[in-house]
Amino acid sequence: MLIAQITDLHLGFDPDNPAEFNRKRLDKVLQALNDLDRKPDLLFATGDLTEYGDVASYRRLAQAFAACDFPVHLAVGNHDVRANLAAVFPEMPLMAGGFVQYRLDRGPLRFLVLDTLEEGRHGGAFDEARAAWLSQALNDDPDRPTVIVLHHPPIDTGIAWMTTRQDEPWVALLDRTLSERRNIVGMICGHIHRAIVTGWRGRPLAVCPSTAPQVALTLAPLDPSRPDGRPMIVADAPAYALHYWNGEALVSHFDTADEHVALARFDRGMQPLVNLLLNERSGAKDAPGNPPA
Repeated sequence: MLIAQITDLHLGFDPDNPAEFNRKRLDKVLQALNDLDRKPDLLFATGDLTEYGDVASYRRLAQAFAACDFPVHLAVGNHDVRANLAAVFPEMPLMAGGFVQYRLDRGPLRFLVLDTLEEGRHGGAFDEARAAWLSQALNDDPDRPTVIVLHHPPIDTGIAWMTTRQDEPWVALLDRTLSERRNIVGMICGHIHRAIVTGWRGRPLAVCPSTAPQVALTLAPLDPSRPDGRPMIVADAPAYALHYWNGEALVSHFDTADEHVALARFDRGMQPLVNLLLNERSGAKDAPGNPPA
């Protein structure tokens, strides 16, 4: 099974501009996903879908997603407005209270999409109502391999201005809700505008880079009273993630929508090497392509 992920689209950053930079970057990523030699089974867009949460931007988002050759499922981030999102995407499941939390079963996997938005706050949020929903969803099928989908990663990234304190109440509540669950095969997040792979208290966690411009990688301590001129946002290529479920684990790959110059292709010149590697992996001794013993 192949799960695509995009995040932090920030449509409408340049309002009323039909040639908006962020829309061009999004379209480039969606085209790259459509052009893959193996189509994703589905796509998650994990929050900060727009810059200001306005209806017009969500409508432009719907237009962009209409070009996708696969189903698209949404999560909310700190730049989103639930009511406006729901007005444009009325088919999107909501839990009581209007939270964008829902269960999605696809193939062998269960996806639980969480709402970590507190409108007006940049960082994450998670309360008892959302935790109770998550606990019940996990109890409904306690052994099924499960992927948790959310916007805010509950980790210390090392990027001083884009990180989460580990003592924040919402982090502790999420951790308690997931504790003792042995079927969490992955957590996929956004928010940081960078590719990050780590473990969070025994759970695999991957952060997808953004389709909008990326956050600069700088791990130096930051003194908010002393601007030091460090880069913060960089115009690196728009990017996406592909999460491959191999039957045992979720394997995360990251790529950009830039053109990739091929230095080698699978032609007759590469065929002996391909045969060698595949035969070696299968344990064949005398298959064509193997060198003599």
